[in-house]
Amino acid sequence: MSFRKRLENSKALAWVLGFVARLYFGFCFRTTRWKIEGLEDLKAALADGPVILVVWHSRLLLGPYHWPLRHGQLSTIHTRSPIGRVVGALQRQLGLEPFEMSEKLSNVATSRQIMKRVKDGISIGITADGPEGPALVLKDPPLDWARATGRPVFSYAFATRRARRVSSWDRMLVPCPFTVGSCVFARFPQDIPRKMTPEDGAELRDDLQQFLKNTKDRADELSGVAAGP
Repeated sequence: MSFRKRLENSKALAWVLGFVARLYFGFCFRTTRWKIEGLEDLKAALADGPVILVVWHSRLLLGPYHWPLRHGQLSTIHTRSPIGRVVGALQRQLGLEPFEMSEKLSNVATSRQIMKRVKDGISIGITADGPEGPALVLKDPPLDWARATGRPVFSYAFATRRARRVSSWDRMLVPCPFTVGSCVFARFPQDIPRKMTPEDGAELRDDLQQFLKNTKDRADELSGVAAGP
């Protein structure tokens, strides 16, 4: 059996790799001098209830470390892919409540799970372009869930001056220790109505996609690096 298949079928192996990842990313987080923007706005929004947190797949790794857990729980959705299971295990070890998408459940059933968590006061985190891309192209679920829940949408991105890129479809950003970094939370300023015309939906989708790119570019700017995926 290939390592990929073993990881997809073994929660214990995913937990071990998640633990190793938690040690490394925790070390990077603690040894980085952070510039943080928008965190107080997020905390103020959480005081009024859960939010929908949207992030590009390439910038998700440090999200659990920057999320203000004392101000509200966060539940993310991950796949059975190797990176998905490891990230899910890491997030559980950090106190978040991720859940794995099941191939046996329909989109309607998954949406019901999400709606229940939001009703319980839990924010939902989702990658805008995951799990398989194309990179930096917004998919439907973030807008669909924002419309269904009526909750505010926040974008998130981090950047570090010292980092590596994974040879993956999204060129995932992997931080290095002992560097300067930035974290940006930004609230999408537009209302997302429950009902809209196809034309209005397409325009809103373009606006949110650009907003997410602007958040990523702002994180790069604060860290003093050139804008990247």
